[in-house]
Amino acid sequence: MILTVTLNTAIDKAYFMENKIENGTVMRVKTVSNTAGGKGLNVARVISILGEDVLATGFAGGYSGKYLESLLDKDNVKHSFYFVEGETRSCINILDPVYGSTEYLEPGFTVNKDDADKFLSHFNDLIKGSDIVTISGSVPKGLDASIYVKMIDAVKNAGKIVVLDTSGNLLRESIKAKPHVVKPNQEELESLFNVKINGILDASKYASKLSNEGIPYVIVSLGKDGAIVASNNQVYHAVPPKINVVNTVGCGDSLVGAFSVALYKGFSVKDAIKYAVSVASANATTMGTGSFNIEDLNSILTQTKVTLL
Repeated sequence: MILTVTLNTAIDKAYFMENKIENGTVMRVKTVSNTAGGKGLNVARVISILGEDVLATGFAGGYSGKYLESLLDKDNVKHSFYFVEGETRSCINILDPVYGSTEYLEPGFTVNKDDADKFLSHFNDLIKGSDIVTISGSVPKGLDASIYVKMIDAVKNAGKIVVLDTSGNLLRESIKAKPHVVKPNQEELESLFNVKINGILDASKYASKLSNEGIPYVIVSLGKDGAIVASNNQVYHAVPPKINVVNTVGCGDSLVGAFSVALYKGFSVKDAIKYAVSVASANATTMGTGSFNIEDLNSILTQTKVTLL
C-alpha cells in the first residue's frame, strides 16, 4: 500500500466565470467545482486511478474536514485523517476569460504541539501497513520542517520508502533527513544550490549532485520538457509528445504519484521516469487536478522518449 500525507489540506473551489472579473461588483459564477485539495491528495487520486491501494492521511478539521472526506469517498480514495479544532480551509480559484486564474488561499487552522505529537503517533501506526509513503506540500500554521524530518526518520526506521515533494525552507531542511525520493522543479533546485540553471545538462548536474549527497532518486520536473531523474550516477531524461494542454495544475503531483507506483511495482529507473512523465502529461490534458483518462495515458506512454544523459 502507498500512504500519502497532506498536512495542509483544503477544499479547492474552482469558480468558472462567463465574464471578466469586475472589482467592486456582484459577480455570478457560471459553474463551481469542489475538490479535496492539497498536493498529497492529488497524489492519492492518481495512485487510485492507476489501480493501486492508497490511503490518505494528514490534518483535517470541522464540518469542512468531513466534507473533504466525502469528496475523497467519491474519488474512491481511502483516508485516515487526524482531526483538530477549527475548520479545514478553502482555496478559491476564480477562472475568467480575461485574467485567467486568480487564487484566494485561506490561512487555515493552527496545529499545536499536542496535536502534532498525537498525529505523529497516528502516522507511525499507519506506516506499519504501508510500503511507500509520500509527503507533499506545505504545513499548517504552528508547524515547521521538523515535523517532516520526524516523519522521514520514522518511515526510514520502519524500513519503508519515503518520497518528498515540498519547497522552500521545508525542502531545504527536510532533505537533510535523506528521503529516498525528492522532486524539486527547476526553480526549487536553483534555490537549493543558489544558482541559475540553464538547460537540461545544467539541471542534470545539480540533480546528480543532490543525489550523490545521499538521496537515491532526485526527480526534477521541467514542464513541457518533461523531467529528469538522477539515480546511481546516471541521469535519464523523459520527454512527452506534444499534447493539447488544458490545465497544468497537479502535473507535479501526478509525477510523484506515478513514480511512487512505479517504485512499488519494481520498475527500472528508466521505465519509472517514462511512466511518471506520461501520467503527468495525461493530467495536463484534463481540467481536473490529479486526474486523467487511462486511454490518454496509454497513448502518451507509447510516444514518450527517454534518453540517458
